[in-house]
Amino acid sequence: MSIRLTPLTDPDHRPHSHRLAWLASDNGGHPVGSAFLRLHHREALAQLADVEINVHPAERGRGIGSLLLDAVIDTARDHDVRTLVAEVLDGAPAFWFAREHGFHVAVTLIYTRLDLAHAILDPAPLPPGYRLVSWAGVVPDELAQTFTDARSGMDDAPTGGLDYGAEIWDLDRTRQAAQVISQRGEHLLTTAAVYGDVVVGYTELVVPGDGKGEGQHYGTAVLPAHRSRGVARAIKTEQLRLARQEFPDLSATLTDTVDTNVPMRHLNALLGFLPTHTMHRCTLQVG
Repeated sequence: MSIRLTPLTDPDHRPHSHRLAWLASDNGGHPVGSAFLRLHHREALAQLADVEINVHPAERGRGIGSLLLDAVIDTARDHDVRTLVAEVLDGAPAFWFAREHGFHVAVTLIYTRLDLAHAILDPAPLPPGYRLVSWAGVVPDELAQTFTDARSGMDDAPTGGLDYGAEIWDLDRTRQAAQVISQRGEHLLTTAAVYGDVVVGYTELVVPGDGKGEGQHYGTAVLPAHRSRGVARAIKTEQLRLARQEFPDLSATLTDTVDTNVPMRHLNALLGFLPTHTMHRCTLQVG
């Protein structure tokens, strides 16, 4: 069977990345597979590119995935990419395909779900000097700078064998990130712990525009000097409580945690999150 690869124009352009695509077709012009390569514009991430390869189940084992991967690798090298990253479901055909083609597991993510209707969300106490502040959308001006600074609390989060480089945040990027979510028609909810006048921890949750279905946690971080004081539990509990109150039709929230991030996995379990599946971020060196 002869396979033809056709480069496509992918409309999925984002503020800091764009995606290239290929379609694999058989002799009759029928689609049998596809590939996507996301290239990052930020200098810190430019050496990484995300790859996704799909082959119709009936066409697997005929070398189509290998042809698509070869096209992706050639293009990645043309753009000075050094590492391809593929996120695959544990034990799925894509996982074994990746392993057979030289990918190695760099990070394992545990995905969990909290059923809001049955969650017990009693307020968690904070030590003296701390207070909780919550907002929707863009951060209030009076907290904007210290909230931006608090994002450094994610700098030491486990990343396994992946080098994402230093994440640089400024006020413009902080506000733009919230505006992008709003432009998608979704709700960004943030709860922060403030010590004095300084944000020292925060957690973010994105809720669908209609307030129904499942919300997605975007991240929880506490500055190192304020850890082991119950801050993470307090901000996450408060945010979930407010989300359930404001969006009564929201059925659940979802989160993913690196398997080696034991403190956050323990916190999620205490709150009632239950595992749903495991994903691996696998890497292939191409440059």
